[in-house]
Amino acid sequence: MRGAQEQIVKEVSSWEGVFSSPHRFGGTEFRLGRRELGHIHGDHFADIAFPMPVRNRLIAEGKAEPHHILPQSGWVTFRFRKEQDIKAAIELFKLSYDSAKK
Repeated sequence: MRGAQEQIVKEVSSWEGVFSSPHRFGGTEFRLGRRELGHIHGDHFADIAFPMPVRNRLIAEGKAEPHHILPQSGWVTFRFRKEQDIKAAIELFKLSYDSAKK
């Protein structure tokens, strides 16, 4: 999804307390303090962290899939397939952000 990373980085980085930096496996990661909210791998997909109950609900609702490498963790993977997925990814990052602020 061309331009996904640029749009997501611009939005998520604008939230209070969030900073972005290069991720160790490529792409851009987002942190709130010491906590990683998630990271984006180019214009292809994002990996986002959640508490397990939230992660399980998102997967059950079809809003994300288990993490592509660590499927039993609290992480999810969200793939960009269509234009609307950019907004959906931002909403998932916002959910992670809100959870981290509690």
